[in-house]
Amino acid sequence: MKIQIIGYSGSGKSTLANELGKMANLPVLHLDSTHFYGDWQERNIEQQSDTVRGFMAENESWIMDGNWGKIVPERFSITDITILMLFNRWTCFWAAYRRSKKYRNVARPDLGCPEKFDRSFRHWILWGGRTRRRRQSLYDKLNATSGQKVILKTRRQVKKFLSEFTERFGG
Repeated sequence: MKIQIIGYSGSGKSTLANELGKMANLPVLHLDSTHFYGDWQERNIEQQSDTVRGFMAENESWIMDGNWGKIVPERFSITDITILMLFNRWTCFWAAYRRSKKYRNVARPDLGCPEKFDRSFRHWILWGGRTRRRRQSLYDKLNATSGQKVILKTRRQVKKFLSEFTERFGG
């Protein structure tokens, strides 16, 4: 099984990926960790793509979370389930804020960089990452898969999805 999770920053993509990974006993790759390293330095596309292709070659089944569409875009065409998380901006904002408090001055396990909640990231969560073009890009990624498409807009829908996933795949 191959699962791709995409969506707005702060929507819980990494948390859902980790939960599904535990439930289905599947390896998880957080694309933010292939993009960023150190103190928010960025790897180039070739380095990121090499990491993702290596992960895909090593694992017949997997879970990936992240929107980085230029990084191995063919991954969308081979996913069995693609999940799009479209939470409202304030839910994402407060989740990212709580996360920043939890990991203050500490590297997040799924990222490897010290957590931050600076002005530019707050702007990204509330406005920059929510443009019409950005939303269309997320839908384009979702529609690039031939597998099951799931759109989650609330925490209640996530809980229901996890419950149904448990019933179907164990955990």
